[in-house]
Amino acid sequence: MVVSVLLILIGITSLISYNGFNDQRISQKLAFSPYLIVHHKEWHRMISHVLIHADFTHLLFNMMSLYFLGTALENSLILQYGVQLGEIHFLLIYILGGIFAGAYPLFKHRDNPNYQAVGASGAVAAVIFACIIWNPGMELLLFMIPIPIPAYIFGPVYLAIEYFQHRRGGTGVAHDAHIGGAIFGIIYILFINIEKGTHFLDNL
Repeated sequence: MVVSVLLILIGITSLISYNGFNDQRISQKLAFSPYLIVHHKEWHRMISHVLIHADFTHLLFNMMSLYFLGTALENSLILQYGVQLGEIHFLLIYILGGIFAGAYPLFKHRDNPNYQAVGASGAVAAVIFACIIWNPGMELLLFMIPIPIPAYIFGPVYLAIEYFQHRRGGTGVAHDAHIGGAIFGIIYILFINIEKGTHFLDNL
């Protein structure tokens, strides 16, 4: 019996996030804090922040996105590389995507002791965009618009929205982390299978 890495990630994240809702000390210990990472060498925060969320809605949105797009990506990787290597690729996209998503915020806020962020959004963005590059013809729903959109259109539109939201500021959302995670997901797929990039461009 094959145990899905995706389901394990969702289970662990949901459990730790739920405990964090009831005990803020957990959130404080795991939150992404550039100041504590740089000045106190608390390197675990580069990835531990994906395990906790601000509230149930935040958790639900991320885990639903991860489940639906992650299932498609996980199955595609397993089909292409076999169970063991496919699951390893999926895990690396998620974990390294979460770390890479924090690279720019780490640099930008390294001297700001008041900046903190939580959530798996950057790692989830890496999975979503890895899936988009792998399956550019699949149809996705953009936020609350009830019209399926091809992935090769969804991707650029999503990035454009995140970019302008980041430039505008004041949303309380780490849009730069979403962009960073998305970029990593794209790069990873192109690294292991450059033909997927060509296929994506053919769809455009």
